[in-house]
Amino acid sequence: MLDGKQRCAWAGTDPLMVAYHDREWGVPCHNDRALFERLMLESFQAGLSWSTILRKREHFRRAFDDWDAARIAAYGDGDVARLMADPGIVRNRLKVAAAVRNARGFLEVQREAGSFDRHVWNFVGGAPIVRAPADLASVPVRTAESDALSNDLKRRGFTFVGSTICYAFMQSVGMVDDHKVGCFRVANAFG
Repeated sequence: MLDGKQRCAWAGTDPLMVAYHDREWGVPCHNDRALFERLMLESFQAGLSWSTILRKREHFRRAFDDWDAARIAAYGDGDVARLMADPGIVRNRLKVAAAVRNARGFLEVQREAGSFDRHVWNFVGGAPIVRAPADLASVPVRTAESDALSNDLKRRGFTFVGSTICYAFMQSVGMVDDHKVGCFRVANAFG
C-alpha cells in the first residue's frame, strides 16, 4: 500500500502505473482525441506490458501528431518509414499500419455518428458499467459489450481491435469500472 491508499494490485508501486491508475483508468472519457489515443495505445500494447506503453506514451504523441486522426489518416509511405525508424514507439509494421487505417475508420465514425464518443459509449448504454470485482481473477478479459464493440469496429475496417483490446480500452476510458473492492478509486471513480 503506497501512501496509505489501497489500490488495484496491477498498479504496483511504479509511479507511472500508480498515476495512471489513480487519475485515468476507469474515469469516464468523452473527448474524441483522447478516446482515439487510448484505443491506439491499447492496440500497440498487444503482447507487451502496459508499463512499456506508458513509458513511451509522450513519444507516441509526438510521433503520431498528438493523435490527430485527420493527419494520421493522410499518412503515406514516408510517414510509415519515419515511424518504423523511431525507437521511441513500438515499431511493429502491422500496428503502425493499423493506426493509419484506424484513423480513417475513426473519422468515418465521427462523420456518421457525430462523434466517436457518442458511438462507443452506446455499447454500454451511455453510462459506465461498475463491477467492483473482489480480486483481479474476477475481472473478465472480454464481455458481450467488448465483443459487440470489437465486431462493430472490425466491420468498419479497424484492425488490432479484438475483444480483449476493446475491453482494455473500455476499462481505460471508464466505460467499465473494474476497480476492485477496497480500492480507494471505487468510491471516487468519477470524481
